[in-house]
Amino acid sequence: MKRQSFSSVWDALERNSAEAANMSMRSSLMIAIEQQVKSWKLTQVEAAQRLGLSQPRLNDLLRGRITHFSLDTLINIARDAGLTVRLDISQAA
Repeated sequence: MKRQSFSSVWDALERNSAEAANMSMRSSLMIAIEQQVKSWKLTQVEAAQRLGLSQPRLNDLLRGRITHFSLDTLINIARDAGLTVRLDISQAA
């Protein structure tokens, strides 16, 4: 069997490069939001209230349930968490 190499796990898992890019951005946002929330040292209920989410919804985010969140939703949650989201656009290799 021929061994394949991928630039990211998402390239290996997703059907096309657009879906892989979307999943990569979503996972980066989820990690950043998780780190921000943990830095607050609040309960999940308190952190969820701060973000305008329900506690079960925040729990989904903190547990990495990426399919439950769109890119738009994660950008809005990141903003509510006090994070600035910037998009870096470059020519494809």
